[in-house]
Amino acid sequence: MKKLLFIFLFIPLIINAQDYYLHAGKLFDSKDGKILKNMTIIVTGKKIKAVKKGFEYPKNDTDIVIDLKDSTVMPGFIDLHVHIESEYNPEKYLNEFTAEESEIAFSSLKFAKRTLMAGFTTVRDLGGSGVNISLRNAINKGEVDGPRIFTAGKAIGTTGGHADPTNGWKKNIAGNPGPSEGVINGTDDARKAVRQRYKNGADVIKITATGGVMSIAKNGQNPQFTIEEIKAICETAKDYDMIVAAHAHGDEGIQRAVKGGVNTIEHGTLLSEKSMELMKQYGTYYVPTITAGKEVASKAKIAGYYDELVVPKALAIGPKIQSTTAKAYKAGVNIAFGSDAGVFPHGENAKEFRYMNEAGIPIIECLQAATIVNSKILSMESEIGQIKKGFIADIVATKINPIDDITSLENVQFVMKEGKIYKN
Repeated sequence: MKKLLFIFLFIPLIINAQDYYLHAGKLFDSKDGKILKNMTIIVTGKKIKAVKKGFEYPKNDTDIVIDLKDSTVMPGFIDLHVHIESEYNPEKYLNEFTAEESEIAFSSLKFAKRTLMAGFTTVRDLGGSGVNISLRNAINKGEVDGPRIFTAGKAIGTTGGHADPTNGWKKNIAGNPGPSEGVINGTDDARKAVRQRYKNGADVIKITATGGVMSIAKNGQNPQFTIEEIKAICETAKDYDMIVAAHAHGDEGIQRAVKGGVNTIEHGTLLSEKSMELMKQYGTYYVPTITAGKEVASKAKIAGYYDELVVPKALAIGPKIQSTTAKAYKAGVNIAFGSDAGVFPHGENAKEFRYMNEAGIPIIECLQAATIVNSKILSMESEIGQIKKGFIADIVATKINPIDDITSLENVQFVMKEGKIYKN
């Protein structure tokens, strides 16, 4: 009787199973960098079952045809640099003292959904309060809508450095944050901070190798880690199967980070030719975040928008990232896609495509950076970043071919993540 009941309970699941047949007028082959015409993508569950030439139709009434014959279909986009739990505004500094963790969590839900609806099905979150870990878990459980998140939890800095959470605080409340709070001094602290991130549930490690624009500190360029500290972080991260991203504007800090073993350089504003050669030698990827540079340069001109210590840094550093990207691309540095969304509004991540293209990177390579290149960096190259049999069904589409107009990527009309349609 129990066996019969078991079979009966599972019959509806079998009957209601349905495949999607996506008819793509144009299909971006991210591996070969080509646009294929008139293709059918068959999706079963969360995976791509087949990719076939021509328009194939289902043989039963339960399967569904999605007509994208007038669209360009692409793998879901991957953004390697976001801050998914927050969004900058003039009250952000005050909010650090007034906003409850629960308030941050509720706000993060809209940022996550906005990101997904913009076509970004995977993101790497490079630093927040720790809510980013809980948000990732909620999305993975299907409790809320959002992109697949690989998160650093809380970034790691040095005392007074860019990721020191108490910069600008009164002495009697600043205390002495340590590895648990993401502040290290010395190699023992460095190892402990990585292990703490692992314990907290982080997927990746983020360090602030130099000063930064948004921190309440004077210098936005100076190196802030010793090379020994960076090596200790990278070696420990490798033990725990985690990659390391390094925020870095100044050239000396960039060189220390590369030699220390980081996987990606974020921003890289003052990259020298020597640093570019080092990055090529070590196989380090460059994540430019041009959109964030343009945003801070623009907002710094608004009186009172940023703290007075931030304004001169924003004006000096922000406008240079795009030209640095152009030089790095010409020099043959590996370029990845990352926007730094959160510094600017979430959901506008795709502006980065346009700015990369303006810097001289061909549109096809911009698309590859946000798909197959980023999937490799995340060690997900056999699961995401391509529309291919056996891969996770992360699929987006635009009405206008981005090869003809790259700004069309800022207005995707179809979004599927893991075989579920979120926008059509």
